[in-house]
Amino acid sequence: MGEAAIEANRQYSLNDLIYLMERLREPDGGCPWDIKQNFSSIVPFTIEEAYEVADAIEREDYADLQSELGDLLFQVIFYSQLGREQELFDFASIVSTVVEKLLRRHPHVFPDGKLQSRSTLSVEKQRIVEEEVKQNWEAIKQRERAEKGFTNILDDVPVGMPALSRAAKLQKRAATVGFDWDDVKPVIDKIKEELAELEDAINQQNDGHIAEELGDLFFAMVNAARHLKKEPETVLRAANRKFIQRFSYIESQLKSNSQSFATTSLAEMEVLWQEAKREEKKR
Repeated sequence: MGEAAIEANRQYSLNDLIYLMERLREPDGGCPWDIKQNFSSIVPFTIEEAYEVADAIEREDYADLQSELGDLLFQVIFYSQLGREQELFDFASIVSTVVEKLLRRHPHVFPDGKLQSRSTLSVEKQRIVEEEVKQNWEAIKQRERAEKGFTNILDDVPVGMPALSRAAKLQKRAATVGFDWDDVKPVIDKIKEELAELEDAINQQNDGHIAEELGDLFFAMVNAARHLKKEPETVLRAANRKFIQRFSYIESQLKSNSQSFATTSLAEMEVLWQEAKREEKKR
């Protein structure tokens, strides 16, 4: 078997990926694009890869998920290489840090704080203490935030998060100290209130007020999603996919009839939209 065939059948390891990253960053012989990157410049690619992982999961395309997880892992390797070059950290220290943190956050699984320690709780007892586990998790995270110098409850909620996800995280964090409604009904009432305020702002033709009330309405909708135990980014992505499917149906029907959007009225498009909805129900 030739060297090329051997290489094609090789099962690469994590160490191979780390070595590959080192080679890409070598000043002499590396990749010009990779060499010029820094922590900030690759953040957009990391966010994109994370969304592509989520998309593959939602599509239940597990072959694609394997590939996308590899792309996301490569982002971590990239950051670790940058950290090593600047003598900040390396991949081994990243792994060690996360293991230490997870041991600390799971005393109900690792009672001695050691990797090989085991809980002696029965399955039934584990169910009983589940709520206690959640409370302990948040208490541990609060201590960690304090150790990092964050003095206020919402200080470390990342500004760079997508707005819907950040709204949910802000609300969830506030809820840990009791700032929350008990159920979804008052949230729905709040949505109606915010919608009425938006309508009032529109009637007043106050652009600044309209933007503010739109934001309040979005925030209230996220609150409803949280109370209904739905991830707002996930449900909106699903709505986006549904819109694309229905709009694509309209487009395909127009093309099959040698028509165009320019020559089709909104009323005619609405008929096709309703057809698309009926087709969905048949599936």
